[in-house]
Amino acid sequence: MQKPEKTFRIGAVSASVFVNKTEDGREFRSVSLQRSFKQGDEWKTATNFALSELPAAVAVLQMATSHVAELDRTNAMAENAATTGE
Repeated sequence: MQKPEKTFRIGAVSASVFVNKTEDGREFRSVSLQRSFKQGDEWKTATNFALSELPAAVAVLQMATSHVAELDRTNAMAENAATTGE
């Protein structure tokens, strides 16, 4: 299983950012939202959320969005500099 590039967590709710590659080698990122819970002695994850967990879900998604957007801006600036020779 692929490891996330970065995980943002608030309590039991987390958003993980994964780097993916297209066939032509370009990278893009995807985000997985989950919550952890313990069933007996085993930790499990789920993708459904109670009303009380939604504020944490929104917050970790905002953190993941900022992370991905910043990387996209940085990559776009690097590509632009390489193209223009700056």
